[in-house]
Amino acid sequence: MSHNVLDLSALELREAVASGELTAGEAVEAYLDAIERREPHLRAYNEVLADEARAQADQVDAQRRDGLPMGPLAGVPVALKDNLCTPFGHTTCSSKMLADFRAPYTATAVAKLRQAGAVILGKTNLDEFAMGSSTENSGFAPTCNPWDPKRVPGGSSGGSAAAVAARTCAAALGSDTGGSIRQPAAFCGVVGLKPTYGRVSRFGLVAYGSSLDQIGPLGRDVADAALLADVISGYDPKDSTSIDRPVGDFLAGLDRPVHNLRVGWPGEFFSDALDGEIRSAIEKARDLYKELGATIVDVSLPHSRIDTDAAGNLSSYAVACYYIVAMAEASSNLARYDGVHYGHRTDRPCDDILDLYSRSRAEGLGEEVKRRIMLGTYTLSAGYYDAYYHKALKVRRLIKNDFDRAFEQCDVLLCPTTPTTAFALGEKTADPLTMYLADIYTISVNLAGLPGLSLPAGVSAAGLPIGMQLIGPVFREDLLLRAGRMFEKASGISRLAPPMVQ
Repeated sequence: MSHNVLDLSALELREAVASGELTAGEAVEAYLDAIERREPHLRAYNEVLADEARAQADQVDAQRRDGLPMGPLAGVPVALKDNLCTPFGHTTCSSKMLADFRAPYTATAVAKLRQAGAVILGKTNLDEFAMGSSTENSGFAPTCNPWDPKRVPGGSSGGSAAAVAARTCAAALGSDTGGSIRQPAAFCGVVGLKPTYGRVSRFGLVAYGSSLDQIGPLGRDVADAALLADVISGYDPKDSTSIDRPVGDFLAGLDRPVHNLRVGWPGEFFSDALDGEIRSAIEKARDLYKELGATIVDVSLPHSRIDTDAAGNLSSYAVACYYIVAMAEASSNLARYDGVHYGHRTDRPCDDILDLYSRSRAEGLGEEVKRRIMLGTYTLSAGYYDAYYHKALKVRRLIKNDFDRAFEQCDVLLCPTTPTTAFALGEKTADPLTMYLADIYTISVNLAGLPGLSLPAGVSAAGLPIGMQLIGPVFREDLLLRAGRMFEKASGISRLAPPMVQ
């Protein structure tokens, strides 16, 4: 029974619970059993909330017995990235700074999941404070890729992506500041949606880059991503950046093909930096869209151009712009972790309050977080603000303008999610710049506030998933998901299963 349960998508599982074919309690036990068997090889979870999940499942089953209305996620076991605040369990951001922290309130996106009947299985691992592209920056332990435990699952939402791929949750929430949902989705062979900035409330998401962060779903197929996106989207007065506009129903129109679809082909994203197998997979996707009646339109995104010098080193305006803006915002947001209000406080004797701050932060924060805070503080400092931060904001506007012009010619953009498939654990940790370039195809989407969708486009010769990315205009998640569904159905590439679950 448990094997069959784990094979069900979130949507199928919801239908099985609603029809009485399966109880929420049975679904939860199947997933808790899978976690017990697979988690030692994955380390996708920071905390498994078994008692909490069983209590929620019992509540769902009682509602069904009593004939009460069932939510759109009733009985679906879901995992949460551990930077989403919940009063149940801990909210650690995979940092020693918050190792014992219990949030006093619930993130709006999580509250919406609960209201929809979802069962929360636990909190998943991430790069500390969401700062990383491999989940190796976790303050606890790195997560492994379920396709190859010697490789990274991507980051920063690596725990969520690995758990979805390994069938230790039916779906999950992550956060995406520069690719942190889409890049691990590509590496783990699942679907990840980064919604338009302002589409999903950030209330209760521990802030990294406040003008870039967005919460989004990870699922096994496009329908699961649409199902969760329907639930978590919408205006929230608790978030000043939340947009008050209708959401619609992403799932209802999902299987309706987009007629006269215009697919943009951004030439700047197909430089020598791109792995040959990934290029081939994206070109096959382009050709499939043509067979489905789409028009392929060459477009230009000059300020997202990726250059390669004689030594093979990569560079991009978007990468430079992103790491100035994101680190400046991180410097500001992480100033609150001072060893006084909450979080880690040093036990060592201190001379004064500044010594207390310094010791507490030095002990509680990891190396990558310290690096980003220092770089961000530098770019915001007197004499450097105009040279770096202010100039980065101007480049950000140019990047946004490029996308605006592109969407005058096309409906969606088709491009890679990542320059390579999942790399080996430890391969890039000694060179932060190389690690930063793992997000070279995703960060411009955050800078422009656009929605982006990563979905599987195939498997490499080495047996690793290849992800393709669709980018849409602001607030056109519906169009993006329908275009993704078109490819998914026509290609048959869906619900990829890593060796550990086959």
